Amino acid sequence: MGGRTGLAGWLDRLRYHEMSRQGLGLLLLPVCSWFVLIGDTRIIVGLVIALLGQIWRIYAAGVIYKNRQLATTGAYSLVRHPLYLGNFLILAGFMLACADIYVLGAAIFFLLFYYPAAIRYEDHKLEGIFGDDWRAWRRQTPAMFPTRLKWQSNSNAEWNAQQSLRRNGELPISLYLLACAVLMLYRAGLI
Repeated sequence: MGGRTGLAGWLDRLRYHEMSRQGLGLLLLPVCSWFVLIGDTRIIVGLVIALLGQIWRIYAAGVIYKNRQLATTGAYSLVRHPLYLGNFLILAGFMLACADIYVLGAAIFFLLFYYPAAIRYEDHKLEGIFGDDWRAWRRQTPAMFPTRLKWQSNSNAEWNAQQSLRRNGELPISLYLLACAVLMLYRAGLI
């Protein structure tokens, strides 16, 4: 994606580097937890939002068979990238709970730097794999934030716990999120 050189090329490669996006995203969570500002209600509401984001991810990851079958029902009937929506909710929840202005700035920069590029990359890849089927689905399905609530049941794929938790890695992510939440509650003096 892109053929620029020099600093601009390096930034392009960084934006499209999946492990950098995932690693930095995961690193932001304990940073939010460490720099949490006291405020019981805000912390609880933030952690509930993060929990909803992870539940959404667990559900979406249980019906996707990456690069083998185009998922267009269930979570994928609302948005093309429900895992990214889950990531956004998790980070937004931790940001709300944290409330540190510098951490918020870093997290917002992270979201704006990585996610538009990741969506472009994924869309380009999926169009190459699934062609006309993907283009038809794209015309009616927004990228990351639902614009309509026209849910289609999972007619072409049943939710599979092993697919979600083991193959797509949601179990270790869930345990990591739990550890970050416990750190946040401890740092805020709530446990």
